[in-house]
Amino acid sequence: MNSSQNNLVIFLKSVINASELEHHIPDILECFTNLKLQKNEFFVEEGRICKYFCYINTGVLQHSITVLGEEKTTYLGLKNASTSALNSFMNSVPSRKNIKAISDCDLWVITSENFSALLKNNSAFKAFYYKLIEKQIYRIDDYRIDLLTLTPEERYQKLLHNEPNLLQEVPLHYLASFLGISSRQMSRIRKNTR
Repeated sequence: MNSSQNNLVIFLKSVINASELEHHIPDILECFTNLKLQKNEFFVEEGRICKYFCYINTGVLQHSITVLGEEKTTYLGLKNASTSALNSFMNSVPSRKNIKAISDCDLWVITSENFSALLKNNSAFKAFYYKLIEKQIYRIDDYRIDLLTLTPEERYQKLLHNEPNLLQEVPLHYLASFLGISSRQMSRIRKNTR
């Protein structure tokens, strides 16, 4: 097992968080394959079916939509996380968003067929998926509340506190879009927080 695959095992164990289920992990690993994306390469494009669910070993995946001709970042998939255009992936419907590598990425991917089979037949994977979705719902809820209750400066400060490496890994215009502010506003906030 290489270090990249070992990172996937560590991630699975941390999410599953149940030692009695760990003996199922080798069966899960058999269903994942390695995929490398170069910077600006798409994981899925809007209007196409998302073929994979992935674990991000290295790199950053930007989820975006186009609103009135302007790209808006809706989510940033970071190292040691998992992501997909989930509705498209699970239901074989066209994706409503783009997912693009904004840096070179090393991913572990699983097809929808293997994903469904694991959900049916592997109790560890079922626990993994349930806990992953639960955590994601918490994040979405927090993000929505923050957009409505925090100022742009407070959202920026929270981002710096929770994800300090993000400023080195993600171009500022993506972060500004993710925070729901303009690039100009982001520059002003950064200047005032130094």
